[in-house]
Amino acid sequence: MATLWRHNACHDEEQNEQQNEPHHNDRQPTHERDEQEDPDEHTRLLPRENPVYLSPDDPAVSPYNLWSIRALRGLSSLFLAISFIWWAFLLVSIFVSPPGMHTRGSGFLCFSYTTLTVAYLVISLLFFSVPSRPMAISAIVLLVLLFVDMCIILGVPRLRVEEGWVGIASVVWATVIALYNILQIRSVAWGKREEEERLTGREETRRPLREWIAVLIESIAMTVLALVSVLFTATLILRARDASLAPPGHQYLVNGDSFQVHLACVGNRSDDTPTVLLEGGEGPVEHTLQPFIDDVARSGAIGRYCYWDRPGFGWSDNAPSPYSAGMAADVLSEALAVAGEEGPWVLVSAGVGGIYSRIFASRHVLEIDGIMLVDSLHEDYLSHVGRPGRGFVLWLRGIFSPLGFDRVAGAIFRGRTREDRVIGRSAYQSGKVIRAKLQENLVAATMTWSEIQTARHVQVAETPLMVVSSGVEVKKSEKWSKAQEGLTKVTRNLQEWDIVNGAPHEVWKTVEGRQLLEKRLRQLVKTGDP
Repeated sequence: MATLWRHNACHDEEQNEQQNEPHHNDRQPTHERDEQEDPDEHTRLLPRENPVYLSPDDPAVSPYNLWSIRALRGLSSLFLAISFIWWAFLLVSIFVSPPGMHTRGSGFLCFSYTTLTVAYLVISLLFFSVPSRPMAISAIVLLVLLFVDMCIILGVPRLRVEEGWVGIASVVWATVIALYNILQIRSVAWGKREEEERLTGREETRRPLREWIAVLIESIAMTVLALVSVLFTATLILRARDASLAPPGHQYLVNGDSFQVHLACVGNRSDDTPTVLLEGGEGPVEHTLQPFIDDVARSGAIGRYCYWDRPGFGWSDNAPSPYSAGMAADVLSEALAVAGEEGPWVLVSAGVGGIYSRIFASRHVLEIDGIMLVDSLHEDYLSHVGRPGRGFVLWLRGIFSPLGFDRVAGAIFRGRTREDRVIGRSAYQSGKVIRAKLQENLVAATMTWSEIQTARHVQVAETPLMVVSSGVEVKKSEKWSKAQEGLTKVTRNLQEWDIVNGAPHEVWKTVEGRQLLEKRLRQLVKTGDP
């Protein structure tokens, strides 16, 4: 009886061994193959002593079993840490320029490309073990677009100068990460296939619901990144096109040759009459005051005038942050000196430009023959210019400016020209202009307020003064009306204070406004005659 029991037990063991053997006759059990081959990363990390194949859904079937895949994930984490640190530095540099990190451009481009890089690395780490064909295709598209962006920045001299080493490094780093992610996707897919064949006997072609959801999410995320890169590329192409627009006058290096400003003078010098010096308002001076003053010069009312672009406007570079109105006045003084332009000056300004002109006048008291303020901003409104909410909106606009929603749509559907984007009504969409307005906002209620208070006390009391106000704005706001009256006391030598009925903030846009401004300007220039 015992003999029969031992015989049946042996028979059952033989049947079990036969059932546990692989169906493929030519495949050896794993432990036999491991004994015959040299140890590799498979056997070191997950030795297989049991010849039974695992289920494809077993958690042990993972590319993480390979040390090379683990090392690749660690490298991706390191790249993410480096990119995040760089991203934090660029975020700070928007508000305060660290030494050596100032870019003549807006600073938003390098920040946006680094944000794209960080997002790309986060997505690749979240879905590291779930490589898919849609993700691979999106990664290739992203690499091609970023490579094109890199070529544009390196190939266009103006963009190369504006973005500097900071912008170039950010775009090159984004391109390198895009190439690395393609290699990562291929490596993880290879490791996943290797482990499936080793542990389950075949490559797994089906996906559980969890993986399908992951593939859907990563495909959507990668598609969004690819679309963002398309907009980046389109905006860079427009910027390259705009860079070909030659400025009138010249660009001069200032502030220790850290950036350039644009200055142009029209007409012939005369020892008998002063030169009119224009200061633009909220937009480029070429789109506001300069065309009107040019018509006045052609009529013979004035002999010579000069105008410049404040940093960030027109053909001028952005200045390092923080940047106040007093710093702008010093930069203008330096540019005029480098250009060989000398006074005496009659200052004509509009809007917020009145703040800049008054500070400039207080620092050149012996060279100022007259001041004309055209519906100018009073210092009481600097708290409005420096509102935190306004600064936050400007910052958000700047962050999204490299996408170029308005600029690209305007160029494609509305036929906007490069002149319109650089010095026209669409200039406000430029990252440079947004950065300049953000800089103005950050110091309006502090540094600029202090500078304009000093200017009020320093200004020569006998300097001739003309104030022209918008009738529309005066009727609209009693506060604005009182502020305009306050401007008439900037000096003690008020020549005239005119309120042009029906005229908007840009007074010269009406016939009556143009006629009055030309008349007052003639009187002011004549007053300045020796």
